[in-house]
Amino acid sequence: MEGCWVKAAEPETVWVDSIPGARLNAHEAYRLTVRRSGIRIEAVTEKGRWNALQTLSQLTKNGKVPCCTITDWPSFRVRGWMMDAGRTYISLDELYREVDVFSRFKLNVFHLHLTENDAWRMESKKYPQLNAPENMTRQPGLYYTQEQLRALDSYCRERSVTLVPEIDMPGHSAAFERAFGFGMQTPEGLAIVKELMAEVMEVFSSEYIHIGTDEAQFTAPGFVPQVVAFMRSHGRKAVSWNPGWKYAPGEIDATQLWSYRGKAQKGIPAVDCRLHYINHFDLFGDIIGLHSSRIYYADEGSEDLAGSIICLWNDRFIPDEEEILRSNNLYAAALALADRAWRGGGWQYFDDFGAVLPEEGPAREDFLDFEGRLLPQLEGLPSSYVEQGDAHWVLSPVYPNGGNLEAVFPPEEGKWETERMVSGSGIYLRHVWGPSIVAGVYPDPQPNSTVYARAQVYSSGPMEAGLLFETQNHSRSEWDAPAPQGQWDHRHSRLWINGEEVLPPVKTIRLNKGWNDVLVKLPVGAFSTLETRLVKWNFTCAFTTDDGSRAAPLKYKTKF
Repeated sequence: MEGCWVKAAEPETVWVDSIPGARLNAHEAYRLTVRRSGIRIEAVTEKGRWNALQTLSQLTKNGKVPCCTITDWPSFRVRGWMMDAGRTYISLDELYREVDVFSRFKLNVFHLHLTENDAWRMESKKYPQLNAPENMTRQPGLYYTQEQLRALDSYCRERSVTLVPEIDMPGHSAAFERAFGFGMQTPEGLAIVKELMAEVMEVFSSEYIHIGTDEAQFTAPGFVPQVVAFMRSHGRKAVSWNPGWKYAPGEIDATQLWSYRGKAQKGIPAVDCRLHYINHFDLFGDIIGLHSSRIYYADEGSEDLAGSIICLWNDRFIPDEEEILRSNNLYAAALALADRAWRGGGWQYFDDFGAVLPEEGPAREDFLDFEGRLLPQLEGLPSSYVEQGDAHWVLSPVYPNGGNLEAVFPPEEGKWETERMVSGSGIYLRHVWGPSIVAGVYPDPQPNSTVYARAQVYSSGPMEAGLLFETQNHSRSEWDAPAPQGQWDHRHSRLWINGEEVLPPVKTIRLNKGWNDVLVKLPVGAFSTLETRLVKWNFTCAFTTDDGSRAAPLKYKTKF
């Protein structure tokens, strides 16, 4: 059958009791057969048929499909993304676009965080004061009507996506308290919460409803168990954050692990989100860690390990919706998780090479293969990610600076540590979460140090290139002070290109024909400061086409 291509056509669907060879998640498995005689899908459920159709679409080129037989199934049964619309209202157009894009790559859970201290974004017909502008502290008056959410839920179902709403309780509920004058854990509050959950269950079709319970002070011991019992009495299942309310097996239907303290429990299905908070990610380095890492240390799912969801928390208010998506790298990160959660496996748990692209070996080849498949899918989407696999940097020795961030000069020619060659456009010397959780370049980075990074890039002619450069990439959950005007950060980091210092807020740079020298100074004092609580000792440097859509056609020197 080598070289056999057939015209794309409506496939025949055959419903079967099982897919031979599919070891896991048979309800989503499929067998796709393409022959000159026709195209055939075998599936156990509609979800399997949907997955087969997405594969068929990806195989189709110029109206033709290669002859093949594919038996496929997901390694994890939960593969999803979370959007925080409680803090920042996200337009319905954007929510629909996310469902469209991510469902094509077999993400199957959309976790929609609807309530927060800032606002109650789901319409309540029984208690309209929850949606009153005076009870919202951010984007007052913006919320989703029940009809809008019901339509979104239906749209998700048509694309084999389960929309899981989250009503956060009893913490993160200042909007509730403003509306009623009392908290959720009072007898009056609990009665209202049950009525609100009845509205939620009437609007959303999902078997699972998320009840939050994170970062809460529990003053009424019976509150959470009563809410869970109420939902179960209506045929629904409850999901809760961990850490959060403490459950024994049988007392909750699933937990979603957040922060490094989240621990899976035997007998309770877990969803791993612990290091998947993309609002802490930078544009380049962290996607390496996300795609390369196993999900909760496992190669595949189990009864107790359901899968993973990436989370976008909009703690900082960014009025430009497209900037939210670009700065958090939503589309690239979600597709990285889609690839890993479907295939399973991985090379670490953020703790081996962390967010640093290995210089060689199968983990590097795996990421570069993914990057090659990813980039065409980002065309036309709000994304700042461009190819980084061919970028190479050499690092200087680490110089103690004694807390004087202006001190230390770059090493003389020939004094560079060439064994410290690193790859990629986002380089972590020390990750924001520390070396014991996410590895950076140095195994034991010390404060009050300075490192220089150098690259040489070859251009075939004079070029006006886009420049993506930053040395802090503020976590969007932090209230960091902005860098002083005319500086890259509070640490006095500096950038020179061909000997000329480059100062912010430059967006483009002139490159010469031939080799161009790039030098970055990276001092650090303490790893937590008044201006920046979580210091990222890192830098991002990528040269792009003038429209920023792809990497500039440059060659990096790999030997100095």
